[in-house]
Amino acid sequence: MGAHVVILAAGKGTRMRSDIPKVLHRLSGRCLIEHVLGAAAIVGPTTVTVVVGHAGDAVRHALPADPSLRFVTQEPQLGTAHALLQTEPLFAGVSGTLLLLSGDVPLLTGRSLDRLLRAHVEARAAATVMTAVVDRPYGYGRIVRTGDAIARIVEERDASPAERAIREINSGVYALDLEPLFPALHSVAAQNAQGEYYLPDLVAIYRKRGRTVATVSVDSNEIRGINSRTELAEVGALVRQKKNEELMAAGVTLVDPSTTYVDADVVVGPDTVIHPNVYLEGQTRIGAACEIHANVRIADSTLGDRVTIVNFCVLDGATVASDARVGPFAHLRPQSDVRAGARVGNFVELKNTVLGEASKANHHAYLGDATIGAHVNVGAGTITCNYDGRQKHVTVVEDGAFIGSDVQLIAPVKVGKGAYVAAGSSIVQDVPAGALGIARGRQANIEGWAERRRARRSPEDPAGS
Repeated sequence: MGAHVVILAAGKGTRMRSDIPKVLHRLSGRCLIEHVLGAAAIVGPTTVTVVVGHAGDAVRHALPADPSLRFVTQEPQLGTAHALLQTEPLFAGVSGTLLLLSGDVPLLTGRSLDRLLRAHVEARAAATVMTAVVDRPYGYGRIVRTGDAIARIVEERDASPAERAIREINSGVYALDLEPLFPALHSVAAQNAQGEYYLPDLVAIYRKRGRTVATVSVDSNEIRGINSRTELAEVGALVRQKKNEELMAAGVTLVDPSTTYVDADVVVGPDTVIHPNVYLEGQTRIGAACEIHANVRIADSTLGDRVTIVNFCVLDGATVASDARVGPFAHLRPQSDVRAGARVGNFVELKNTVLGEASKANHHAYLGDATIGAHVNVGAGTITCNYDGRQKHVTVVEDGAFIGSDVQLIAPVKVGKGAYVAAGSSIVQDVPAGALGIARGRQANIEGWAERRRARRSPEDPAGS
């Protein structure tokens, strides 16, 4: 059921104590307003408009580029009715339903929005208000009824003691018929404690004019707004719990859900085991039957099936193919591509590097801007020297090569298929296929040197300290 969606995102969010616009604070890997946009998308909106104000350019730039997303500016910010009035030129001559959302209410579901729209149409209402009953209504507008019908909405600051005892609250989410909307909005006055133009006043205006105003009640958690860091943390815990429950229901084992942090967009395959204190972030995709050990962070990365990530690893923008093993204490930076069955071991760092099928870099290595072929052994302490102070250069190691310990591959350089590089070498020229590359100083043993040195020591310092 299509509608014209408008999202209010002009407020500063004073209680957040932040230079960042409130709607750009992150929750489960997304900005607050991105959660709202995701819910709105489920109802198939005809148009989507965002009302910005404080740091409006930051909000525009933070959202995905979408030519169908429209922006209007509210300046100054004089209340919610004033904010909606800024969209009036966009809806001249347009009929239908306007679905009004708040950019700081991230838990609202598409299912509830669809139910709101259907109830609005069935009631032939001028406005339909989404409400909820809560135990602690402090800070919310109260729904004042005459019998079963909604009579008006009163804000916390303007409510009498009896009205403050009401537990049914206004969510700030509305379905509004476009035909009477903007003429009615021009009738809203700023006669309240804040001196602002309140959108909830529209309810009383419509009732006086004999127009139908309906309500739809939802679970109170869905309409929780974010106004402080405390509320951000509380809602974050709810989102995390829901995501973890979804994963476990889909066949993923979470050894300790209370210390497992999985962003909303992450996908994990069945029979994967996730140990405590694991963070899966962004657009991460993890295959089936993987094992992610404790204290691992994986962001915007893709893992195949049966991958093992051992403790204390960081993966950021990496790809790890099926049956590979990474860690412990490994760091895969962006554009790292670990192929099937490869091994990345202790204190190994990859950046913009392909580690070929069944290849191994098991100990204390740095491989940057490199293409490593299949079945290659990279010895402990190997470094690709890829930066000359001005630009990056590429290292190529072909299939079946063997790189000894403590080797420097000074790019641009190529080690051919099946070649060997001797331990302790600094390789500055290509090593042909099947050859042995060795580049180190000749060892010299000086006979009797240690005995002569001891003889020169002072009697007062026999240990040579």
